[in-house]
Amino acid sequence: MTRRSATLVLVLAALLPVLTGTAQSAQAAGYRYWSFWDRSADGWTYATQGPSTARPADGDVQGFRFAVSADSQDATRPRGAASFAAICARTPARDGTKRVALVIDFGTAADAPGGEAPPSPSPRTACARVPSDATTAEALAAVAGPLRYDANALLCAIAGYPGAGCGEQVSTDGRRAGQPTAAEETGGGDGSRKADSDGNGAGPGGGKGGGPSVGLFAGAGAVAVLGAAAVWQARRRRNG
Repeated sequence: MTRRSATLVLVLAALLPVLTGTAQSAQAAGYRYWSFWDRSADGWTYATQGPSTARPADGDVQGFRFAVSADSQDATRPRGAASFAAICARTPARDGTKRVALVIDFGTAADAPGGEAPPSPSPRTACARVPSDATTAEALAAVAGPLRYDANALLCAIAGYPGAGCGEQVSTDGRRAGQPTAAEETGGGDGSRKADSDGNGAGPGGGKGGGPSVGLFAGAGAVAVLGAAAVWQARRRRNG
């Protein structure tokens, strides 16, 4: 191997870990938001509708969890046991109404926005008795207000938590994406998260929209560099 060839190999060896690290960092980003769940005998499943359109039946159990998640596949489930019989034991049936058992999990301190802490106790349960045609959002408002929504009907706060923010993108250490560390003097914006049409939005990578990731461009860059190196070597052999 010539000195030029050896130099090229060393440059590529140094470049590829940087590109790989960029891709991993992009994939590690998540969103801080309230996820919405349905409970069945098999456990929690991510809801297919948003709370403003879902209309649970009498006896249903539904849950909410505040956490940092990448998308619906990565979302953190509500904690603790959830039984309609236990949650609504003291709420008898009444004509013209229905009872919905709710589990509200405010998450952990690690998922809390800066300067805030999850309310206690967490998780907490409540039995909402509401009109028979009420939505989940109406049942939640009856037992855990105030609620806060954004312009896209994304649920931002339950029982006033968190006090600010709504589905913002955050890095792996829990900081808002683009937010400076304590040692930095400036930083970028917060990257607002869009809600799905059902109001129960999922972050990028969940198959519900979103453009190509930084990792895709980084991988393409690595392929281009390796391709250029191969062409250069082939030309040297022909000309040698």
